[in-house]
Amino acid sequence: MRDRFAEALTFQEFLETVENHRELWQQLATRAVVSKDILGASRSVPGRWHLLALIEDWCSDGVNSLPFVARLVDAVPGLDLRVLRRDENPDLMDAHLTGGARSIPVIMILDDEFREVGWWGPRPAPLQDLFLREFKDLPKEERARNLRAWYARDKGASMLRELLALLTVPV
Repeated sequence: MRDRFAEALTFQEFLETVENHRELWQQLATRAVVSKDILGASRSVPGRWHLLALIEDWCSDGVNSLPFVARLVDAVPGLDLRVLRRDENPDLMDAHLTGGARSIPVIMILDDEFREVGWWGPRPAPLQDLFLREFKDLPKEERARNLRAWYARDKGASMLRELLALLTVPV
């Protein structure tokens, strides 16, 4: 995994390759803000952690999540983020299926020796529950509108809390 991580793109390099939803990726990357409580909790992250994200630029869950991870990583010296394309890394994707599906984003958590100790994805738990209960069977446009509205209200907080919990940092 050390080699995969070293060869992966930084978030900024990934942004430069984005073709789908380019404007949205750029806007969220610029506007993403991590709340003070999450920043405070993240400063107690012990050790060094490498976050390796599997994503494709067409993924609406990814565009609403990854910019917040990048912003968190910018603020926490013990965290590092790299990005791999899902479709170019089927072995990693197939090791991180969600209910048998190749759902993204997936963020693998690697320790200082680049051993995977956990992973997060593809959506924050409250949104995934809501999706399965209420959004899944809606027409595509309505489903997308509901997902966007939830992400806009949440501002990355649920996902970052879940990610920090995997690093054993209570928020």
